[in-house]
Amino acid sequence: MIAGVISLGLSGVDGYAVRVEADISNGLPAFETVGLPDAAVKESRERVRAALRNTGLEFPTRRITVNLAPADTRKEGPIYDLPIAVCLLAATGQVPPEAVQDAAFIGELSLDGGVRPVSGMLPMVIAARQLGIERLFIPADNAPEAACIENIRAIPVSSLGELTAALRGERAAEAVAPVTWQALRESRQEQSDFSVIRGQHIAKRALEVAAAGGHNVLMIGPPGSGKTMLARSLPSILPDITFEEALEVTKIHSIAGTLPPRQGLLTTRPFRAPHHTASAVSLTGGGQRLHPGEISLAHYGVLFLDELPEFERIVLEAMRQPLEDGHVTITRANGSVDFPSRFMLVASMNPCPCGHFGSRTQQCACTHAQIQRYLGRISGPMLDRFDIHIEVDALEYAELTSERDAEPSVAIRERVNAAREVQNQRFRDAGIFSNAQMNNRHQKTYCALDEESHALMEQMFVRLNLSGRGYGRILRVARTIADLEESERIKSEHLAEAVQYRSLDRKYWR
Repeated sequence: MIAGVISLGLSGVDGYAVRVEADISNGLPAFETVGLPDAAVKESRERVRAALRNTGLEFPTRRITVNLAPADTRKEGPIYDLPIAVCLLAATGQVPPEAVQDAAFIGELSLDGGVRPVSGMLPMVIAARQLGIERLFIPADNAPEAACIENIRAIPVSSLGELTAALRGERAAEAVAPVTWQALRESRQEQSDFSVIRGQHIAKRALEVAAAGGHNVLMIGPPGSGKTMLARSLPSILPDITFEEALEVTKIHSIAGTLPPRQGLLTTRPFRAPHHTASAVSLTGGGQRLHPGEISLAHYGVLFLDELPEFERIVLEAMRQPLEDGHVTITRANGSVDFPSRFMLVASMNPCPCGHFGSRTQQCACTHAQIQRYLGRISGPMLDRFDIHIEVDALEYAELTSERDAEPSVAIRERVNAAREVQNQRFRDAGIFSNAQMNNRHQKTYCALDEESHALMEQMFVRLNLSGRGYGRILRVARTIADLEESERIKSEHLAEAVQYRSLDRKYWR
């Protein structure tokens, strides 16, 4: 007796079809799984055996061979428990074989027959729709992810017994109700707001510019000056995430297993803040199963590195290429995958080991050699990746105790959204989405300077000893400032403000 059903697998951030076949023949009882299964797939035989028996179904005590095709692609995880169980039920006639035609099955089984949620459901649902699969049986806890995808009949099940009854026609197989993107957007909640941050007007303005153009930011200041609070409030002023962006971001978080329980699409841009003990693999991605790292989990959002010099140098250098390319390719002996990683890098640091170098109120206790050694942990090429440098000073007592409300994030986000809309129209045929992504050709077209601005830029290039990359980043920031001011061309005041955001590396490093 032989039976087969369709399931799905994951390769990077995309799903693909997997044909699960089961053959039951006479001979000594045995259960073999072939088709490059990993340990979790091989262990499915025990979960399937217990789930069938504890649901009151028959487990065949004969020779069982399960094949996962294509056989040259490695299969990982417990997602094949449910399709293997359905194959055995169809092969033994416990469910009608025709009932499993034109249907796909995904899910992990518990020993009592329950169907548990799995990671990576969203990309597999999208793949099922593209493959033209009519019915998709999934764990009930994964239903919110499937509800975000139109034109596919996703049927949630909570147990193997419930699925068996549906396949036998003993109960209705009701598909999950679709949820509109507008309804998801209305349910979002912001975690922090700029209105609760006292003072720091220059830093807030710089972060507004960064949000409007997608620029990387480095904040330098003494402990307790508010660098972390500013960074954690940044997502509240980022431009509204689009449906396409939310789909791509949610796919990554679904694969990594970091999606909140019973969560559909993510409606806010991600904010990731790994500890400074993080390894290069945890940041860029990889591992035994080639999972996305922090830079991919921050895709279309913010990656915040607090205490930047405390990170290992090899970890920071590993981010240089993804920062430029917007994606990272992970290659290992067992395969190669490509993960998107277009994120804003926001970092904070103290100016010295004690944190008070250059402070107006505290005496620095560090020697010149200690300060240089501390700052030297950040390489010149890495420092050049930051478009905007901000000095965050300690607050005065009057600012700290002021009762006047600061500008709320919603008002700032309106200006940011307006500036991003200008950029969307500007780059609609260029394949980029913000000023920070411009290349030299785009700069020549959209960042032309008049005679006065050109003279100022030439003066600053010599005085600040700028690199070619630093020159380009100043032009991009100036273009963003002009967009915020609703100006079609870059004026000298826009360029002057952009130059101010590139002065701290000369103050501290030179």
